[in-house]
Amino acid sequence: MKLDRRSFLQVAVLASLGAAGCRSLGWGGAAKGAPMMGFAAPEMEKVRIGVIGIGARGGGAVSRLIRVPGAEVVGLGDVHEERVTAQLAKFEAGKKAQPKQLSYGSDDAWKRLCEAPDIDLIYITSPWKWHTPMAVYAMQCGKHAVCEVPAALSLDECWQLVDTSEQTRRHCMMLENCCYGFNEMLALNMCRQNVFGTLVHGEGAYIHERLNSLLAPKKYPSDSWRREWALHHNGTPYPTHGLGPICKCMNVHCGDRMTRLTSMSSNQFGLTEYCKEKFGPDSMEAGLVYQKGDMNITSIRTQLGRTIMMQHDTTSRRPYSRINLISGTRGLLADYPLRIALEPSTHDWLKPEEQTKTVEKYTHPLWAKSGAAALAAGGHGGMDFLMDLRLMHCLTKGLPLDMSVYDAAAWSSIVDLSERSVRSGSDGINIPDFTRGAWQTTKPRDIDMG
Repeated sequence: MKLDRRSFLQVAVLASLGAAGCRSLGWGGAAKGAPMMGFAAPEMEKVRIGVIGIGARGGGAVSRLIRVPGAEVVGLGDVHEERVTAQLAKFEAGKKAQPKQLSYGSDDAWKRLCEAPDIDLIYITSPWKWHTPMAVYAMQCGKHAVCEVPAALSLDECWQLVDTSEQTRRHCMMLENCCYGFNEMLALNMCRQNVFGTLVHGEGAYIHERLNSLLAPKKYPSDSWRREWALHHNGTPYPTHGLGPICKCMNVHCGDRMTRLTSMSSNQFGLTEYCKEKFGPDSMEAGLVYQKGDMNITSIRTQLGRTIMMQHDTTSRRPYSRINLISGTRGLLADYPLRIALEPSTHDWLKPEEQTKTVEKYTHPLWAKSGAAALAAGGHGGMDFLMDLRLMHCLTKGLPLDMSVYDAAAWSSIVDLSERSVRSGSDGINIPDFTRGAWQTTKPRDIDMG
């Protein structure tokens, strides 16, 4: 075969990149196992759970899971023994059997939970750099794995999750609780009923100024993972709270997919100012050089030509918001506060009484049926409980999960890809097709308790 100079150079570049390089260009290579789109594991009478990471988030998960039908927490793991033992009182208070698998005392003690024969599901609430290693090992040990957001921090980790899930035939789901928020599920139900017409655009965010306080010195060095990220990375480290619900509304991976993004960050101002005020102008914290810009804006385009705009700002003095905007050819919904505009008059928002009637009409069936129990259980206004409730329902009934490993990989990939775009001067970056084409034939599934 004869090659001209351009073809020769292209072949040489691809050869030098190897598999990892090809993936960075958006190619996943051949599947290493069976596709997991629509996968349903055999039903279980109950789900035996091992929770790894018993900090603030993990402690809340234990409190919820004790109350979820079909769930049985049989294992707890953390680096710090006192965190594990502090959770045991919750089981006594809830009149539940205490976990028999307790792991602590070293950085790899969590592996004992993954290896335990009497555990079906590993529930990961550790700092985010551990999400992929723990999920991969759990699946390799024959366990289903669910983890906090984001599920992965690099493109390579995203592919590790996909490949391992396909190889082991084990679920790997990211615990994106915001997909179960009342207003997010209201929007989803309205989209499924074509209230907004053809969807065109979505906006989401993680705007949360209170997180400045997490830069403070910690009792445990391992708790400083947010500060470490701000020191060394840019882009959006936490895109999925806003992105996940939009992807569900747009049926991403069920007839559409994200294809390309561009990302831009402001300079960093607020962290340094906060540290000077909080710790003193001559403090170690004030003298650190933080890489993460205060505001990141990431714009995404889908295969069908829809657009998504994401914001991330945990520094500026702004009220909490996830924006939650979904817009179509016949109307839109926006949040913080909730507003709806519908034909025939989209020039103005619905009046309060009209909006109340619309919300009542389109309240998602999951909230209509289980909202009271969710509010009683708590967890970000009940959405955490509904997430766990649905997870256990699907596992005990042998149903596909609401979010697949491909969702976990694609939504998390924005962390790495946004940083690449920012550092390149906001160049456009391709988003890999983690489904390897399966998005074209997969149909949306309902979220209910039937």
